[in-house]
Amino acid sequence: MPVINYIEADGTEYSVNVAEGVSLMQGALDNMIDGIIAECGGCCVCCTCHCMIDPAWSDAAGSAAADEAEMLEMVDNTEETSRLACQVKVTSAMEGMVVRLPESQY
Repeated sequence: MPVINYIEADGTEYSVNVAEGVSLMQGALDNMIDGIIAECGGCCVCCTCHCMIDPAWSDAAGSAAADEAEMLEMVDNTEETSRLACQVKVTSAMEGMVVRLPESQY
């Protein structure tokens, strides 16, 4: 299982194992990381799993599909590498990935 490094807005870091094929959102929930709320449970109909992929890992995470990009337009504090964690599935290429979480979820 790849290790994913989640960093909350206050600097708290979590290095957790997330199984391949599981979303970054589910990995955070399974490991009780508070920075992800996931109100819609991963259906890409809310923005409460917003995260920022470290730029060094943006290729591994891929690009947002049209529906995800549309949802991200509703978030005030997006960055170039913003994603909805429910839409990023973990692969072996993500070993060591850094995922930053915003100060709050909307």
